[in-house]
Amino acid sequence: MPSNNKQSDIDSHSRIVAEARRNREQEEKTYRAKALKMYPWICARCGREFSGKKLRELTVHHRDHNHDNNPPDGSNWELLCIYCHDNEHSRDEVADAYGEDTVPGLESGQPSGYRPFAELENLLKNKK
Repeated sequence: MPSNNKQSDIDSHSRIVAEARRNREQEEKTYRAKALKMYPWICARCGREFSGKKLRELTVHHRDHNHDNNPPDGSNWELLCIYCHDNEHSRDEVADAYGEDTVPGLESGQPSGYRPFAELENLLKNKK
């Protein structure tokens, strides 16, 4: 009887190993695996480098926001850390809330009256 248990353990182990190999092969075919092979493991925004267990914090961002657009050359992808990826999508949500080309407090197409360097010349003269 004990030999049957050993054989079933071996069969179970073989099935688990075979399933893990299949899952790994399928994962390698995904756009994330392709992007990780194609690009250096560096966030395209903040420049942070990733390796080992931290690699899971590096995500693939679709530039056109279409997850079905996965060209084989990777032209629609960029690698972003989870923080920069979240920031990228948050900025889009804010822009959508205000509309495409508008700035809060201004009519569409109206130029901003803000002049960030208006007093710079006076400040530089006073330093001399």
